[in-house]
Order: sequence, then C-alpha cells, then structure tokens
Amino acid sequence: MPAAALAPHQLRLTIDPATLGFASTAELQGLPVPWIGQERAQAAAQFGLGLLQPDYHLFVLGEVGSGRTSLLRQAMQAVAQERPVPPDVCYLHDFDTPEHPHALRLPAGQGRLLRQGMEQCTRTLQTELPKRLEGADFRAEAERIEKTYQTQENAAFAALDALAETLHFRLSRDNGHMVFTLLGAKGHPLTENEAHALPRERRTEIEAAEQRLRAEIAHFLDTTRPLERARDEALEQLRRQTAQPLVEQALQTVLHSLQVAPETPETNHTRLTQWLAQVQKEVLEHLELFVGSESANEAAEEERKDDLEDLLARCHVNLVVDNAGLNSAPVLIEDNPQVRTLFGSIEYQAQDDMLLADFSCIHAGSLLRAHGGFLMLHLRDLLEDEGLWERLRRFLRCNRLQIEEPGAPHGQLATVALQPEAVQVDVKIVLIGSVEEYYALQEGDPEVARRFRVKVDFVESFRATAHTRHNTAVFIAQTVRKRQLTHFSAAAVARLLEQSHREADDQTRQSALFAQTEALAIESAAQCSSRNGTLVEAYDIDAALQARILRHNYPEEQLHESIADGERLLSLRGSHIGQINALTQIDLGDYRFGFPVRITARAFAGHEGLLNIEREVEMSGPIHDKGVLILHSYLMALFGHIAPLALNASIVFEQEYSGVEGDSASCAELYALLSALSGLPLAQGIAVTGALNQHGEVLPVGGINEKIEGWYRTCAAAGLDGSQGVLIPARNRHHLMLEPHIVQAVAQGQFHIYTASHVGDGIALLTGCTPGVDATRMTAETGSVLALAEQTLRRFRRACQAAARTRPSRRPS
Repeated sequence: MPAAALAPHQLRLTIDPATLGFASTAELQGLPVPWIGQERAQAAAQFGLGLLQPDYHLFVLGEVGSGRTSLLRQAMQAVAQERPVPPDVCYLHDFDTPEHPHALRLPAGQGRLLRQGMEQCTRTLQTELPKRLEGADFRAEAERIEKTYQTQENAAFAALDALAETLHFRLSRDNGHMVFTLLGAKGHPLTENEAHALPRERRTEIEAAEQRLRAEIAHFLDTTRPLERARDEALEQLRRQTAQPLVEQALQTVLHSLQVAPETPETNHTRLTQWLAQVQKEVLEHLELFVGSESANEAAEEERKDDLEDLLARCHVNLVVDNAGLNSAPVLIEDNPQVRTLFGSIEYQAQDDMLLADFSCIHAGSLLRAHGGFLMLHLRDLLEDEGLWERLRRFLRCNRLQIEEPGAPHGQLATVALQPEAVQVDVKIVLIGSVEEYYALQEGDPEVARRFRVKVDFVESFRATAHTRHNTAVFIAQTVRKRQLTHFSAAAVARLLEQSHREADDQTRQSALFAQTEALAIESAAQCSSRNGTLVEAYDIDAALQARILRHNYPEEQLHESIADGERLLSLRGSHIGQINALTQIDLGDYRFGFPVRITARAFAGHEGLLNIEREVEMSGPIHDKGVLILHSYLMALFGHIAPLALNASIVFEQEYSGVEGDSASCAELYALLSALSGLPLAQGIAVTGALNQHGEVLPVGGINEKIEGWYRTCAAAGLDGSQGVLIPARNRHHLMLEPHIVQAVAQGQFHIYTASHVGDGIALLTGCTPGVDATRMTAETGSVLALAEQTLRRFRRACQAAARTRPSRRPS
C-alpha cells in the first residue's frame, strides 16, 4: 500500500465548545472535583486508608503534577473525618528515676487542662504554703514544741552545769559545742601556766574530774539528741499537717478539672493519680523550700529559691501532643522529614561544658503527632537523609516510637542520658514517589512490599470521554475560585482540553498531569487581565502558550538560525542519492522541540558489512544501537539469497556532536542505505521518522508533534513550495495534535503529512519507484528499488570475487 496523505481534520482533535454544556466556568462553581481519570488509584486509596490493619501503608506512585499529593490529602481528610480525635500525649517527671520520664495519654483536650492545672497548682502552693507555714496558729504550735524541748534541755543542762561547778569547772555552750574552763580557788579561770604550776596531786584530781565531766557531757548529748529529733519530727509533722490539706486540695482540683474516663490502652488515669501522689509526697518532703529565713545569708536564700524553682518545674507537665483543636483524626504532611521533625527530639542545653536535659526538653515529631491519623511523606526526601529511611523501617516493624537524644556536640557530655518512655503509635503512612523510585526501592529493600501493601498507581493519561471533559472543566472552575482568576468561556475551556490532548500526544486520551492545566489557566488569565478582558477566551490560551514558548525556546532559535545561516547543511528541495532528512526530538526538561538532521549513507564492495559511525565513536545510546542492528537484520532478510553479501556500508548523522539515542531514525537510515545501493535519489523535501522491526513494519515513535512542527518551521523559513512534508508511522496517526497553522498549511496544499505502515510504502513515496517489497511479499520486479539494490550487491560480489582471484598467493619459502 503506498504512503497515504492525511486530511486536515486528521491532524488534530478539535472540541466544539457547544458540546460542553455551559457558557462559562461561573456555572460550575461549587461542584466537587473528582479523581479525573484516576479511578484505579482512587479505589486503591480508599481501600488502604479505610483499612484498620497494620502494614497496610500506602505507596503512591506517579509523576509530579498528576495530583497524587493533593488528591491523597483530600482522601485522607475525608477518611479522617470519620475517625475520632486521638488522645493527647504528655511526658511527666519520674521522681524515682528522673532519666526515664513517663508517657501519659489523656483524652483530647485534657492534656492542656492538666498542664494548666499543674501550673496553677504550683503557683498556689508557692503563694499559699508560706502563708500557712508562717501563720499565727502554726507559729504558736511551733513555739510550744520548741518551748517543750527547750524546757527539757534546760533542765538537763542545769544538772550538768551544777555538776561542773562541783568539779570546779565553768560550763558554757558555743555554737552547739560544750566548752568547759577550769576554775581556781577564788572562782577565776586558770591559765595554762597556772594549771601547770599546781601540785601533781591536784593536777591528777583535775584530770579525773575532767574525765568525769566529759562522760557527763556525752550522757547529756545522748539524752538531748532524741529530744532534738523528737522536736524536729514534731515540727516536721506540724508542717505536714498544716500544708497537707492545702496540697491535697490543690492536686484534687487539678484531678477534678479532668473528665475521668474508663481505663483504656490509650488513656491511663491510674498513672496520673499515681504521679499526682508522687508530686504531693515530693512537695511535703521539701516544705522548708517554701519559707525563707531571715537569719539566712543571701547566698543561702538564693540557693533555696533555685531549689524551689527546680522542685516546682518537676511538677509541671510537658504536653508534647495537644489535640484540643482537632475535631477528627489528624492529617499531617511532613515536607521536611528529618530525625528531629519525624521522630521527635530532646533538646539538651549546654552549661559548664555539660549537656543538661529533663522531661521538659522532650519534643514530639510528626509520627507521634499523627497518632490515630495519617502522615504523608515523600520518598525522595527520606532517601536524601542517610539513615532516615532505615530508622523509619525499624519503626514500621514494631510501631513503637522511642524519642532519642541527638548526637552530643564535640567536647560536651550529657550529665544524664535521658530515655523517655517509648510509646505505641498507630499511624497510616502515605508515601509519595515516582514509578522508578518505587521499583528501585522494592528491589533494594524486599521489606517494603510487606509494609506498604497498598499500591496507589496514578496514570499519566486516560481515555477521554464527555464525562472526563466535564470533570476537567469543573477542575478549571475550582482553579479559578482557588486562584481568584477571571472565569473561562466554554471556548477557552475547549482550548484547554485540546491542549490536554496535546500534552498526552493523543487524540483519544487526556493528560493526567493537571498541574500543567492549572499553570496554563493561570497564565491565560494573566493574558486576559493584560487586555482588561472580563472572560478568558480561546485566544488568551493561545497567547499564553506562545508566551511560554518564547520564554523557553532560545536553544531552538539558535539551531534554526544555524540552518538559515548555512552552518547546518540541509536540502529542502530536489532529490539526492544516499541522503535523507530525519526528525529528532530534543528534550531540555522544561521544553522539548523537534529538529531535522541529515542522515547520509555510502555503500562499497567489501566484507565489513554495515558500519554505524555513531556507535563506533561511542556517540550513540543502546536503543539507537539496537535500531541499527534491527536494520541490519532486516537488510539480511531482504538480500539473504545473495550469500555471502559483499558489502561495506556506513551510516552517519551529519553535524551531530552531542550524541544520538532512540530508534526513531531507523527507517530513515534504511531509506538512505537503499538509496545508496539502488542509485535512486530520495526526495529531500519529505522528512522521515519511524522505527523499524525485523519484518519491515514501521513502528510508532514519540514526540511526533514536535518533530513535525520542527520540520515545518524549517521549511516555512525557507519558503513552502507544496512539495515539502513528513513521512510518519501510520500507527502514530491518533497521536497527532498539530498546531492550527500547520493544519491550515496542509489544507492549502502547502505541506503534507504522509503515513506508512511498511517501509516499502515509504521508499516508494521518496523515490517515486516501485519498492519491490511490501508487508506480504518481496519481489525483484525490474526497475524496483529492491531489484536495483540487488543488482548493485551482485556487482559488489563479482568485484570482490575478481579481486580475490587476482590477489597473489603466498607460498612458503
């Protein structure tokens, strides 16, 4: 079948605005935005988010801009509305083992009440306890206790003092120590010299008296120490009896402010009451810190205040997760996952080259704050931090979160290695990644499939229907509302839909990358605003597209200028042997365009076969090399009956210095080689793209629209004469979404789009001769391309045989 020329209506899809059912997007306000074309992903997401089982986390894979993040956030929020608010999480000081703070869960909102209650409680104790301990009743009773003790002590001391006098000693007390002095005959203290001057018998008597007095002093101390202890205990008991009602009342006020719920694994009021009992015990044991002493020096008073502040700080509550403001399960998006932000942290403070921390330095991360709900993470963010993914894997294995201390700074040591109590965390993780990242992670870590059992696969394009177009219009209306844009007319929406087909390179499918549609809507509204329009029209879309091209196409402009300046050799008219114009696509990431390149082939008699010059100099990729090998295989199939082939042939991309990849030029390479073998010239005004299989069938290629538009631009710059066009695979027909001005040029006969299903169709178009080969048979009818190429190959074979006969033989000397 000869190559067929396509009609103008086959070159792009045109959507009639009247079929959309609205005049502007103002009529679509308030409609919900569905998962357009993502029914498979929607079903998987609803299944995974609704399943209350461990290890059924979600792995969402798709391209950036497919709506994977926004749609999953929307789905998580919808499911979260049906789930209860999870409990608050507090950390409390453990008075027995301070390095192991307790974790306490309370119903949502009660953590805040507990924290506020304990703050009020400590303020009450700090102001009211000194009043109680300095009140008239307390002082009177304390004085009575002191007086009783003093009376008993004075009686014992009077007896001791009387004994000392009989023994000729004067007894006195100095700062709690007993001091006695030897008296002379007249009752005056003796000096050391006077004592030594006494007779020996007297000194002996004095030593005996001193020993007896010492024994009596020891007995006195043994008698008064229990009295002193009894006094201290009585005073301590008095202080406790005076303070305990106030402390109990303050703590009971805190407890009564909470709604006591039944004991559950999530909430533990028993632990709270036990901790409050510890607080009461600790306060009552340190009541002396609440009352200052007028006799104490300034340093001692400052130390007392510091100790009191530390005591009251230990009675506070560290509310690390406060869910008081929620009305459903939490939905968190962690855009900056690090060990601190994800798993929590302990903030140590440096003091005197030491690191200090207590329960108040514990901070929750996203995992703990998302307990009972959902947490979204991006895989690439996790993999950028070495060790973060490994730690998340360990968490998923047991769902138990241990907040650990970060690495200590150089030269500093922690006085206490704080180890907060680990908590069980129930969270559904939604992990976002690309298709490549998903399969690479599965290959490198088999445990991923066990933990992330729900695969949510977002497609890049979907089959277009009236329903999907209506939903896309609703999406555009929502974009208008969200971005506060001017409303779009039906014609403008139809043009956006056409562009969606262009982005998918398919007349039957729409692109699922709605971020591109949203960006184009924003830019089109800006064009409308610049002309002071009240409604975005189709020409605003075209203006926005043209402005976008101008922002990105400088590299394309440079290449086309090189053609116009004659730096790149291209023939746009006439015919040449062994020379053809192929079409390539250049992808810059943010912009892609088509560009022609000349392919030339030469053939000689020889035995080296087909030489791919790009491959020889390592400037071609594996896919291009594969295409050349398939070409060689097909060539052998065509001329295999001429055995052996006596051929030296070379193929090269002229003036191509950045490398070649892809197999879309394999048809053009075959045509150039057949032209070189048959001696038939190829039409230079028709550029070729298409891949080849081993049976000569033309396979579809990518970037078909950009390739055609690139060639059209080259021809239009030189002047269209009605002979130029492109030859593309017939299987690419439904991929055509060409620019309107190219469609118009085809309608006017200035440009042509031809399709071929078999290489024979294309060689016939390019040479104007019978190919001698088609999809069903190979013939060598006289004058056909195949017959002429076969004649050349036979001449090559005869030439090689003749050269072999004339070559002198070597004989051993």
